Amino acid sequence: MTASISRTSPGAFRTPRAALIALALCSALAVHVVQAQEAPAAASSTIAEAAARTRWQGELSAFAQADREHPPAADGVVFVGSSTIRLWTQLAADFPGQPVVINRGFGGSTLADCSVLARELVVRYKPRQVVVYAGDNDLAGGQSPLQVMTSLARFMAAVRAELPDARISFISVKPSPSRAALLPKVRETNDIAAAYLRTQANSEYIDTFTPMIGTDGQPRADLFRADMLHMNDAGYRIWQTVVAPHLLPPAAPAAPAPQR
Repeated sequence: MTASISRTSPGAFRTPRAALIALALCSALAVHVVQAQEAPAAASSTIAEAAARTRWQGELSAFAQADREHPPAADGVVFVGSSTIRLWTQLAADFPGQPVVINRGFGGSTLADCSVLARELVVRYKPRQVVVYAGDNDLAGGQSPLQVMTSLARFMAAVRAELPDARISFISVKPSPSRAALLPKVRETNDIAAAYLRTQANSEYIDTFTPMIGTDGQPRADLFRADMLHMNDAGYRIWQTVVAPHLLPPAAPAAPAPQR
């Protein structure tokens, strides 16, 4: 696989173990990636996808209705993931330099859900960039950091199978105070993600985790709503500041043909 130069934070590689796990993950998933690229139709008919479609039927129907009413243009930026994306209500306004910003967050979802529904949530829009945030619900549901990263790799494979030139940006799993007990797993997941994405072409890790940690090493409660799980406006301001430099600029309009 071709390595990329990604804008990764200095603290992204805290442990050699994370780098080793990421490299092992690359090797272990090589067969899966090839299979996903060679037979996307077969991969789309899995039991996992059927279960996800049943669980999220209402959300998928709402997205389809929105597309019929206001068909989004191609070559935009798709944000996909869990409630942190869904609740980013000022998403398009926060990135005014992007003509097309599509929010496909669905609350309570996992990175595993995103991976099996990637064609529905991402590929159909033919974006030039995909920004994905999920993983904390996976960890809260008992998944290990390695299982979360397997879902990320599968998500990337599903997108790459049909959009080989799209940039994929993964936002680090956030440190929610209500899930402070999961903080070691969150850190390990982020470390593995940063290392894994370092091995992938046209991909990157976006570190929103670091600015959300206080000087005491604990999640900053001032960035969260009363439930201490979902972010407030201050949290989203940090995300806007961190994410903005990672968004690709819109494609320049084609120059008019010279008159003869």
